[in-house]
Amino acid sequence: MGLLHNFALRLHFEHYEGEFKMHAIEKILAKNSGKSIVKTGEIVTAKVDFAEVNDLYLQTIYSFKEMNGEKVWDKDRLAFVFDHYAPAPTIKTAQIHKEMREFAKENNLTYHFDVNAGVCHQVMVESGLIYPGAIIVATDSHTTTHGALGAMGTGVGATDMATIIISGELWFRVPEIIEIRIDGTPKEGIMPKDVVLFIIGQIRADGAVYKAIDFTGSYIEQLDVSGRMVICNMAVEMGAKTAYMQPNQKVLDYVKERAVRPYELQYTDDDFEYSESYKFDISNITPQIAVPHSVDII
Repeated sequence: MGLLHNFALRLHFEHYEGEFKMHAIEKILAKNSGKSIVKTGEIVTAKVDFAEVNDLYLQTIYSFKEMNGEKVWDKDRLAFVFDHYAPAPTIKTAQIHKEMREFAKENNLTYHFDVNAGVCHQVMVESGLIYPGAIIVATDSHTTTHGALGAMGTGVGATDMATIIISGELWFRVPEIIEIRIDGTPKEGIMPKDVVLFIIGQIRADGAVYKAIDFTGSYIEQLDVSGRMVICNMAVEMGAKTAYMQPNQKVLDYVKERAVRPYELQYTDDDFEYSESYKFDISNITPQIAVPHSVDII
C-alpha cells in the first residue's frame, strides 16, 4: 500500500508540476533534497547548509564517535558556540568546554565561538552564516529564529546532529504550514516580544506542534532584523518545527553585507493554500507578560 501510494503521489506530482502550489519553506526543502516538489507529510533527506552545536551538547561528539565518525563533513559549515555555560560554572562544564575545544581544533573548524562571543542565534546571524533559502539546524529549539532572514531553521538533539556532522544531511518530514498574519501599528512602547506573547496566548503553547509558521502582514513587512528574530524565536513556544518570514529590504540589505556564501531567495507561490490561517490586529494590545507555569498564560 505504501509503495503504491508513493508511486501515485509521484505520478500526481509529475502530471501537475506546473500547477502545484508550493510555499517557500517547501521549496527550500525540495531544493536541498534534489526534488522539484515536495508535499506535506512527505519524508525527505535534505542537505544542511549550516549546523551549530552549543555547549549543552557534548553528547553530540560522543554520538559522532559511536557512529564511527572520523572527520566533520565540512569544516566551514559547522560551528561550536559556548553560550549556555559562559563562563563555565562548574568543573564538569569546564570539562565540556575542554573536550569541545579539542574536537574543534582536531577538525579545524572555521567557526568556533568561545565564551563571551554571544548567544548562538545572534552570533551566527551577525557572522553572515544565516541567509535566505538555507537550511539551518542547531542543538537548540529556538533555531526557529532564523526564519527571520528567510531561512528554514530548526532544532535537533545530539544523535541527529551527529548524523549531520558525519553526512551533511538529515531527514525531515515536510510540515503543515500555517499563516499568522499580523497587521496594525502598535501603541508606543509595545515591542515585538509583546506582540508574539499576545499571539501565543491566543494560539496556545500546543497550537502549532510540528507545523511551520509563516508570519505575514503589514506589521511584519516593516519590522527590522532584530524584531523579526524576536518573533521567529518564539515560534517554537507554540510547538512549531520552523518559522518563516519573506525577507524585506531591511533583511536583504543586512544579509548583503554579511553573507559568507551566495544564496537564493525562495518565494511562496501565489494562491498557496495554508492549512490554517490566523489574523491579528495588534493596534490596541497592551504590554504582555507570561506567568508560571506556561508561556501561553498571559
